[in-house]
Amino acid sequence: MKPTPKRALKHEVRLIGGLYKRSKLPVADRPGLRPTPDRVRETLFNWLGADLEGWRVLDAFAGSGALGFEAASRGASEVLLLEQDAVLVASLLRSQQRLDATALRVERADAMGWMARCASRRYELVLIDPPFDTGLAVAAATVAARLVAASGYLYVEAPAPIEPPAGMAPYRSLRAGAVSAQLFVAPN
Repeated sequence: MKPTPKRALKHEVRLIGGLYKRSKLPVADRPGLRPTPDRVRETLFNWLGADLEGWRVLDAFAGSGALGFEAASRGASEVLLLEQDAVLVASLLRSQQRLDATALRVERADAMGWMARCASRRYELVLIDPPFDTGLAVAAATVAARLVAASGYLYVEAPAPIEPPAGMAPYRSLRAGAVSAQLFVAPN
């Protein structure tokens, strides 16, 4: 008896709240790409509040775009998704067009270099979720902390908790399986 061929799984992530609630984003099979689980995203946006109206958001390692699209879905006025992988950039642009996400902008860039060159204190929320196996979380959080506006937030997702970057205070954290999620807040 011949073994039955495995069916290709459709890789996608579902947005959980706001304007684009229940919309699905494709997830490409790329090294290090591991979208933020639904439960973790839901917890993060519960911590932040359901309405991000007027917020400027940077999703520095966009990947599938789940975090950035979730912020746009919840009313952020400006969401910048940075992604270095051309395949992922093309996928993000298709999702942006399909959802008519006008507050969202996709830029192909190395997140570390882009953040190092960026003017400081511009974003109410900076999302740091680098490819899981790169060990970039601490360095990325350090560079990103200076981009957070007064009273703004820095979210870091990594295999293990990190120390608060200079100028940031711990706000909330959780552990979900292999994911450590931490939210830091900047002083006024």
